[in-house]
Amino acid sequence: MTELDAVDLRIVAELQDDGRMTNVELARRVGISAPPCLRRVRRLEELGVIRGYHAEPDAGMLGWPITFFALIGLDSQKEAILSAFEQELAQWPEVRECHMIRGGGDFLVRLIARDAAHENQLTRRLTEGPHVIRVQTLQTIRTSLERTGVPLVVGSEGSRP
Repeated sequence: MTELDAVDLRIVAELQDDGRMTNVELARRVGISAPPCLRRVRRLEELGVIRGYHAEPDAGMLGWPITFFALIGLDSQKEAILSAFEQELAQWPEVRECHMIRGGGDFLVRLIARDAAHENQLTRRLTEGPHVIRVQTLQTIRTSLERTGVPLVVGSEGSRP
């Protein structure tokens, strides 16, 4: 883990909550002046601690109301097969996350779909993929909590590493 001081962690925590704030506002919130704040942010970006900034759209409002997970088993755990599977799924715009897992399968994938027919089409594509021997899908009914980032706040909201 990269050595980060308390100011670096406060910068990351603040940007996690609001990545659109100005550098001047960020500096005010973490208690330093703007030039060193900007240098720290750039350093955190260069180190890869901060990997990017993005908007968080509502998928349902944009025509993607179905979220489902697929637990996928492959017939081999050879690295070439695992990597090929990951590269294939990376090309699918409906795949939002792909995790290699331990226990119960090889991959856990989160997908979005426009409707039930689209979900079925995606499931069929997964099932028919090379080296795929098992696909179990789980459709979400509702999402009560979806967090980004990591817990960095001291106090009742979380704890510092």
